[in-house]
Amino acid sequence: MSLTRRWLLASLIGAGLLIGPLVAKAEPFRLKILQVNDWDRFEESRGRGGFARVAALLKAEGAEREDVLVVHAGDAISPSLLSGFDKGAHIVDLLNKLPLDLFTPGNHEFDFGKEVAKQRFAEARFPILSANITEPDGGAFAGLAASRIVEVGGFKLGFFGMTTPQTKEISSPGDLVFRSPLEVAPEMAKKLRAEGADLVVAVTHTGFEEDLALYRQAAVDLILTGHDHDLRIMYNGRVAMVESASQGEVVTAIELALDRAKEGDRTRVVWTPSFRTLDTAAYAPDPEMKAVTDRLEAKLASELDVVIGRTATALDSRRAIVRGEEAAIANMIADAMRLAVDAEIAITNGGGIRGDKQYPAGQTLTRRDLLTELPFGNKTVKLALKGSDILEALENGFSQVEQGAGRFPQVSGMRVTVDLTRPAGQRVLEVSVGGAPLDRDRVYTVATNDFLARGGDGYTVFARAKPLIDPAAALLMASQVIDYVATREEVAPTVDGRIVIRR
Repeated sequence: MSLTRRWLLASLIGAGLLIGPLVAKAEPFRLKILQVNDWDRFEESRGRGGFARVAALLKAEGAEREDVLVVHAGDAISPSLLSGFDKGAHIVDLLNKLPLDLFTPGNHEFDFGKEVAKQRFAEARFPILSANITEPDGGAFAGLAASRIVEVGGFKLGFFGMTTPQTKEISSPGDLVFRSPLEVAPEMAKKLRAEGADLVVAVTHTGFEEDLALYRQAAVDLILTGHDHDLRIMYNGRVAMVESASQGEVVTAIELALDRAKEGDRTRVVWTPSFRTLDTAAYAPDPEMKAVTDRLEAKLASELDVVIGRTATALDSRRAIVRGEEAAIANMIADAMRLAVDAEIAITNGGGIRGDKQYPAGQTLTRRDLLTELPFGNKTVKLALKGSDILEALENGFSQVEQGAGRFPQVSGMRVTVDLTRPAGQRVLEVSVGGAPLDRDRVYTVATNDFLARGGDGYTVFARAKPLIDPAAALLMASQVIDYVATREEVAPTVDGRIVIRR
């Protein structure tokens, strides 16, 4: 997706927090926070992002100084290509080389399970904050702290982290508990202010609806968020909120002028924010970091840069496409899954397709391309499901199209007509399988990925199905798609009308 398409909102208002005559005692102290989020790839793309360019930007912005803080709002160890091999170890190593002050886990920190997350957190040499994640008994999860107070320039900033509760559905955190951010935020704000915090900052990995609710709740002063891959700056004179696109393509600088002012017999802390969006395309890669990423690139190249075929038609795996409509590349993937396990239909989640790129007609396809598109290491399982269960699964899949949710179903062997003007749960109008209307009572064979098969992305009906090929006996989705392309040498997937959407 282009940089400009992700710039959703920039609203900068220079209002103060207090009304009435205020007399400042001294010149304001200026603190700079540099924020990134949703950054799992070590390499740059189209001249932006990547660790070498971000490292150069951080140096140019003085990130090593005491009056500069670097904050990461989550999603790092997955789902990049190399993470499929080392489960995110290289990303933690790279983050350790940056002057990173705070990190909040995103949902993708748990893609490889609870134990891998614990191992990655133990390897980190930076504080990891999440106040709403606990063990089932209420105890802290290893490697996580709820909050941290940072004292700089005579002011105390209280930071706490929060991770979207949707992680239970869209990742693999095991039995970890995720409390509601709207419940946790006021508790943490009260606690940190009681501990002397002059300003309270929530570093969150939450979706826009949760972000907006926190923003309106106004329990905290500043929200640094991730998850939506948006570039967003909001400030209403009381609360500021920032999100910095994704993949390190943009770093947002939040500059806070902090001061103390007399108001009658009381002294209050007052602050005013200003914002700069920094495009990493303007920074030449840092040589030391580039040497590290070049070695990682070479490690991948020998195995992955192998041509397996070509596409005669254009393919588009951009996030908004695979999560919101029928996509030719998704049709190819779903067809490959269905044929590989000899199923009648296939359903896979658009959010599992991660390349976020376009392929022109005639382009060769490499092993790297397809592993980049399918980086999670998912396997194709085969289930036995009644027609009524398939309908329930499809209703779930189309229930959050407006939010760009990853559960959007890409299908094979079936045709579906959907009306998005209807309420969620009542959107599927027609379904046919093999040219015949879906029979609610008949049992069909269904290919899907092992994440959905265990109830991920809200597909709880799949978790109740009879497995015909379980994960222990299943093969990698990516390998099946690679074989599908390699066997044919040339593929020509199209948008053929298997998903019809009325809006």
